[in-house]
Amino acid sequence: MRALTLTAHGGLDRLAVQDLPRPEISAPDQVRIAVRAAALNHLDLFVLGGLPGVTLPFPHVVGTDAAGVVDAVGDGVSHLAPGDRVVINPGLSCGTCPACRSDQDPFCRTFRIVGEHQSGTAAEYLVMPGRNVTKVGSHLSWTEAAALPLATLTAWRMLTTRARVAPGEAVLIWGIGGGVSLAALQIAKHLGARVIATSSSDAKLAVATTLGADLVLNHTIVDVAKAAREFTKVGVDVVVDSVGEKTWDKSLRALRPGGRLVTCGATTGPMVQIDIRRLFWFQWSILGSTMSSMGEFHAMMAVANQGKFTPIVDTVVPLEQGRKAFERLEKGDQVGKVVIEVSR
Repeated sequence: MRALTLTAHGGLDRLAVQDLPRPEISAPDQVRIAVRAAALNHLDLFVLGGLPGVTLPFPHVVGTDAAGVVDAVGDGVSHLAPGDRVVINPGLSCGTCPACRSDQDPFCRTFRIVGEHQSGTAAEYLVMPGRNVTKVGSHLSWTEAAALPLATLTAWRMLTTRARVAPGEAVLIWGIGGGVSLAALQIAKHLGARVIATSSSDAKLAVATTLGADLVLNHTIVDVAKAAREFTKVGVDVVVDSVGEKTWDKSLRALRPGGRLVTCGATTGPMVQIDIRRLFWFQWSILGSTMSSMGEFHAMMAVANQGKFTPIVDTVVPLEQGRKAFERLEKGDQVGKVVIEVSR
């Protein structure tokens, strides 16, 4: 089978399309998928450069998201059949430990992510545990379906489980344009919240407006914290921050007393400072969030299959030109997801 692989850690020159053996079902609970499209995330750039503590065998298939058609199922799989149109949950867990049994899969001691800790999705065939595969509606194209899982799952857990966004609350989302931020905007509106979206690009802010943002701010020319407080009178209820060092202090200044900051990333750096006196005086909650549980996966997909979320796709490139997808992602100019078309 053809696959976009990483031959070693380093730069874009380490990417290559190669012929690899087709994976086979080796356990009764597994499903093999004929992949139609695979989406990239910022995580794929981190994997390209190498992640501390993560050792990969090469060649390593890249990609964390996938949509395709069920090709074969193990004897223990009853909810899927060959021909089904599906997407995957790229978060893998054991399914049997106390964390998994209580629908807290991200706390499983064996939790890992497809494409980060093991072979990824940008290949003609992919084998996954059946519990990580679910049907997706035909209202989404293959590229839209592939763009859905990781980013939308991450945003879903952040807003519903961790920050518990309620109708009428104000949510500030930094860096509209990436997959998680765009998904967070759509989820926040679905939950009945008011949304303030920021970007350095007016074109990205225009997209945010079409998705229902109540206020858009170009953070290169506007004091976001001040504007957020003026808009809400007291500060926002929730800040969604995956930027890290560059926005951390501004995020805290935008919060109302008792507000919540939820974070899933640190694209501008992981080390931040905080005045603990402000933390306890204003009684803020600072929440970390990673991926999702299986229950959250199915809850999110139930809403998505009703047509409530449509991932924004920025760029689609064929598998043979997969390096161009990474180049687009590396520039950071995209509005939405970068997707690799694996097969038609």
